Amino acid sequence: MKRDVDYTWRLAELMAAHGMHNSTDLIPRLAERGIQLSRPQVYRIVHQRPERVSLQLLAALCDILGCGVEDLVTVTATDARKKKAASSTTAPPNVVELNKSVRPRRARIITDGND
Repeated sequence: MKRDVDYTWRLAELMAAHGMHNSTDLIPRLAERGIQLSRPQVYRIVHQRPERVSLQLLAALCDILGCGVEDLVTVTATDARKKKAASSTTAPPNVVELNKSVRPRRARIITDGND
């Protein structure tokens, strides 16, 4: 069965729990561990969900925050649902079903004689 896998990046939460409220608080701590990142790079790592992170950076973040990888990244996996087969009684997706009990009324135009 196909599975949908997703993750939550929790670096900002863990930083706040450790009293680090600015992303720049990480720069000197990462430098102590041999990782040189610019201010915009650190901001993106803290406030955006990264697609790729080096294991060295991940290990340094875990060391700084005193946590494990499972605390930094929360993984969720769910079973993907199969699409139902289209039955012959349903209309194709590009056809709009009209309510046949409601019919338009003919408009009556009344002139007030000032034409």
